[in-house]
Amino acid sequence: MTVLYRPDDGVAGDFIPFFWEGDYHLFYIKEYGAETGHGPGRPWFHLVTRDFVNFEDWGEAVTHGAPDEQDVDVGTGSVIAGNGIFYIYYTGINPSFAGSGRAAQVVMRATSTDLRSWQKDPSFMFAAPTELGYELDDWRDPFIFWNEAAGEYWMLMTARKDSGPVRNRGCIGLAVSSDLVTWEGRPPLWAPDEVWAHPCPDLFRDGDWWYLVYSVSREWIATHYRMARSLAGPWLSADDDMFDGLAYGAGKTAGDGSRRYLFGWLPTREGETDDGEWLWGGNLVVHEVVGQQDGSLTVRIPETVARAFVNPTPLAPQQALGSWEVQGARAQTAAVDRYALMTLGEMPSECLIEATVTFAPGTTNFGLMLRASDDLESYYQVRLEPARSRVVLDRWSPRFSVTTTNPPLMFERRVVLEPDRPVKVQLLVDGTALVVYVDERVALSGRIYDRREGRLGLFVTEGEARFDGVRMATR
Repeated sequence: MTVLYRPDDGVAGDFIPFFWEGDYHLFYIKEYGAETGHGPGRPWFHLVTRDFVNFEDWGEAVTHGAPDEQDVDVGTGSVIAGNGIFYIYYTGINPSFAGSGRAAQVVMRATSTDLRSWQKDPSFMFAAPTELGYELDDWRDPFIFWNEAAGEYWMLMTARKDSGPVRNRGCIGLAVSSDLVTWEGRPPLWAPDEVWAHPCPDLFRDGDWWYLVYSVSREWIATHYRMARSLAGPWLSADDDMFDGLAYGAGKTAGDGSRRYLFGWLPTREGETDDGEWLWGGNLVVHEVVGQQDGSLTVRIPETVARAFVNPTPLAPQQALGSWEVQGARAQTAAVDRYALMTLGEMPSECLIEATVTFAPGTTNFGLMLRASDDLESYYQVRLEPARSRVVLDRWSPRFSVTTTNPPLMFERRVVLEPDRPVKVQLLVDGTALVVYVDERVALSGRIYDRREGRLGLFVTEGEARFDGVRMATR
């Protein structure tokens, strides 16, 4: 089983985490590779883990309905314990109902006494309270929590208002309950009039701050957050309001009381090529969430994941361009007016690569080259650019031409880089999936399809840099 979980017979998306008695129960929506033997529709499946490396598959948790039933697709929801049992509140989605007067999306419910066997409650369907100004067909992704101050349960929803410019109606809907059984709609918790919708809402409190986590419809699948001193708002944006890049969807959080983690997914691409269209579903990617003094949030690789890579891969330094000094796990170069490159040997398909880099003032960029061909004519690179305050994942391919269309593959994230201050870089590679961590604060996930093997390298452009503790390891 790979470290970034993906089912063998399909893809996974919208992970719903629930921490219980030392275990993280990860429910997720599964899409099969083909309908043969499964029919149309998406069910929920269930994983259990303690370390985000080893997973126990508990199989299907909530089956999807028939094509003419409300829950032909079992949409996102949440899990909560109460009244001596466990509740799953999920979205029953049937796109064929849209525009018919019958809600295309409603909240539905299943219960369990052991977290393993779930029974649907056919008597419960909670549709959008249109009398409060909500659209009928957008009422999904219920997230439920106990609001201690109000003395009641709150349900947050992906919803839309029924008036205003069409693309600006997205809001976080609200419903309340005293007993987890009956629910009453309320006006939106947050209605910023900014986007189409805010899928997969999640909420937690850390110290003096409340954090509202959500994705954004029709803007790739990025996961954002807002912060407020109270549930009444105002909901404020941090300088960097994203946990990852533009290929990290539907992140939702859970914690054990001392650490909190974000569970999102890295999508696949059509045709398994770098230029393919992004598709729904892919691999699980888990980040640890860390609060900062100003209330903002950063992410880093979970300690249990990093510790799993215990087998060092021998490095074979080979200078390609410029002059390098190599001593053990340290490599450095002075390339003030040029480009310097060194390769370090073949990369395993699954590995963790780590290095701490210190660069001199005026350095243009530096980073790591991935899966480089022997002739160095094709590769990926993770490039850190101090002047632009960013980290970039991109590629070089001989297919590039000034006479043909070849849009660049490029992802980027903002990160502040200061000369003479060491910056830690970690690359988690799992087949075609790549997660970059910088400075234990910033994450950037992406796909690397077109090259499946090749060498690791270090490079510096127009400047000086030292790479310490260079390490490549497998599990």
